[in-house]
Amino acid sequence: MPGTPPKLMRAVAVAAVVAQAGIAVTGSVVRVTGSGLGCPDWPTCHPNSLVPDPHADIALLHQWVEFGNRMLVGVVSAVAAACLLAALNTRPRRRRLTWLAAAMPAGVVAQAVLGGITVLADLAWQTVSLHFLLSSVLIWLAVLLVDATGQEDGPPTPAVPRAARTLLLLCSVLLGAVLAVGTLVTAAGPHAGDAATPRLGLPVPVLAQLHADLLVGYLGLLVGLGFLLAAVDAPARLRRRYRWLIAAVLAQGLLGATQYALGVPEALVSLHVLGACLVTVAGAALWSAGTSRPPVSPPVTDRAEPTARDALSPATNRARNALAERAPG
Repeated sequence: MPGTPPKLMRAVAVAAVVAQAGIAVTGSVVRVTGSGLGCPDWPTCHPNSLVPDPHADIALLHQWVEFGNRMLVGVVSAVAAACLLAALNTRPRRRRLTWLAAAMPAGVVAQAVLGGITVLADLAWQTVSLHFLLSSVLIWLAVLLVDATGQEDGPPTPAVPRAARTLLLLCSVLLGAVLAVGTLVTAAGPHAGDAATPRLGLPVPVLAQLHADLLVGYLGLLVGLGFLLAAVDAPARLRRRYRWLIAAVLAQGLLGATQYALGVPEALVSLHVLGACLVTVAGAALWSAGTSRPPVSPPVTDRAEPTARDALSPATNRARNALAERAPG
């Protein structure tokens, strides 16, 4: 059986990034439309029905919004399974690639279990926050998987000196804090997924200010990292990814400020979640570029052994062909 072509392995890894980010964004649509309990049961939509029930007391639109998001889990599951199968079929098999690919279906299973707990807990804010944070982790790992498709196994080689790597680590940790506090702002805010869901009992302005302060601190660390990367003449790949991250963070900060000033409109909430996913993608890409591994060697094509005819000199071949043409029928 032929091994997985490198282009196919990369394609399914990119699909995993898109799928993990996409399910997070559609989850926010469920929340802002108040459809979080459109299907109040798990894994069925209702205790007596797998699909939305037009005779239920819940609005049919809410049922279909929640049910549609659940159906997208099937797409994410298929992509995750494709990642693992493609990695297992890579020749020669690479351990790091296989482990990162295996994290995709494992994460889908964890998300399904956590999603079920979230529904059965009537959208308790703690479970909703964990649901999004787990999506962020899976997005991060999917980005590492994309890079791993073109890398051999073995210890990584630092792309920049230790000071720059330490600052890059601090940036990544602070990004995690920004995302975590962002889920607390959501937990205290107006978009719970259902009107009857209890909210986090902390003032939204205080949490929003903390979230903004952490984002400003994160941006400050990134600016310092930029100067350091320039000073050490970092590789072009790392500097390019740094610029993408800066652009994503600035756009996300502007969107967040606009969202808060306008009273948190529903459409901007989903765009903000999309922005958070893009920042996570860019942050993971920058982190991955902080080290390098040998590129995957191109596959070696087996060449057939020369036949006796091929071994003859061109003159001998010409003479033999001329005799063959003169020979009768």
